[in-house]
Amino acid sequence: MLKPQLDPHFADDAPTSSALTGYDEDHMLTYIRLLDASADGADWREVAHTVLHIDPEQEPERAFRAWATHLARARWITRNAASRRSPR
Repeated sequence: MLKPQLDPHFADDAPTSSALTGYDEDHMLTYIRLLDASADGADWREVAHTVLHIDPEQEPERAFRAWATHLARARWITRNAASRRSPR
């Protein structure tokens, strides 16, 4: 896996592929930040603005969709990565 980017460009919707994509690899740190924010109970608007760099006041539908799809993808990766680990 390549080194994830610290501040990559974000698509409006995260991938829905059943396999890990290059986009996922580039956004791994973003996914971790989204999972951490969710665990901390952060407001989605603050997370969309801070993590995804989308202003929820100016583009509320786009900000919510990007936040929701990227968080869902982060959760999908977490669930599926655990089931695909090789035994030690």
